[in-house]
Amino acid sequence: MRRVTYSMNVSLDGYIVGPDGEFNWTAPEPEVFRFWIDEIRQVDVHLLGRRLYETMLYWETAEQEASLDEAEREWVSLWNPLPKVVFSTTLSAVQGRARLASGGVAEEIERLKAEPGEGEIAIGGATLAAQAAAAGLVDEYRAMVYPVLVGGGIPFFPRDERRVDLELVETRTFASRCVYLGYRVGQASETTSR
Repeated sequence: MRRVTYSMNVSLDGYIVGPDGEFNWTAPEPEVFRFWIDEIRQVDVHLLGRRLYETMLYWETAEQEASLDEAEREWVSLWNPLPKVVFSTTLSAVQGRARLASGGVAEEIERLKAEPGEGEIAIGGATLAAQAAAAGLVDEYRAMVYPVLVGGGIPFFPRDERRVDLELVETRTFASRCVYLGYRVGQASETTSR
C-alpha cells in the first residue's frame, strides 16, 4: 500500500515559518537541494495546502528563466509533471498538473491509497499534515532541521494531545549543518545513517 509522508524544512525549535511568516532561513545549499531532488523521485502525488501551493507556483514557469542551474532544471523536470492536489477554500482554480481537492484530507488520502501505484503520497504544509495526522494517516515524518531558532510561527508537528510513537529510520547530516531526520509511525525498522 502507498505510504503517506510529511516532509518539510523546520527550525531547530520546531517551526516551518517564523512568527513573521518568513522562511528565508530554509534556502537550501546544493547538497540539501540535491537531497530533495532525490526524495521527490519517490513521490506519485503531492498534497499541498494553499500557502505552500502558492509558494511552489514559482516552479511552474521557472524553466523559462535562463539563470536556473542544472539542479534547478532537474527539479522543474520532476516537480512540474508530478500530480498535485491542492486543499483550499479560497482558490477557484489551480495551474499545471494540480487539481483542487474534491473532499476532505482523510477522504482524499483514502481515495489515493486505493489507487494503483507504488510511489508515495507526499504532504506539504503543516496545517494539512496536522489534519492527516489527526486521522492517523501519516506513515512517515521527514524533517530537514535547520540550525536556527525562530521563536514561534507555524509548528512542524500538530499541537494536539495525542501520543504517537515513532521509529527513527534515517538520519543524515549535511555540510551546511542541516540534519535530516526520517521517522516511521508505529513500526520498528533498521536505522540507516548517511
